[in-house]
Amino acid sequence: MHLQFAELPVSDQDRAKAFYTGKLGCRVVADASMGGEWRWIELGFEGSDTALHFVPRENDAPSPGPVLVLVEDDVRGTVEALRAKDVEIVTEPEEASYMPGVTVAEFRDSEGNRMVLSERLG
Repeated sequence: MHLQFAELPVSDQDRAKAFYTGKLGCRVVADASMGGEWRWIELGFEGSDTALHFVPRENDAPSPGPVLVLVEDDVRGTVEALRAKDVEIVTEPEEASYMPGVTVAEFRDSEGNRMVLSERLG
């Protein structure tokens, strides 16, 4: 069993697609018309079976807390790479208070969603 996709609220599908493909290296799994203006878009991360699926955002308010945790081998290096691509870094890399020895950081995507970057365990 595995997760097929996680829903991610977005206001602008094209802007979000450009952010995730251009800044995070996602690949387009699906981009199909749903009969109106909204499209079925799924984006995949390298090495992951789970995709992101865009759903309409209810309002323009940024998420108050993290909506996803992305696992990365080099959190500090990834933060610097994201910063170089003008991605908003919310919290700098630091040891997680809830998991000693694991470095975490947070960034915000093009749609106001806060994301956690966390080092891979083990």
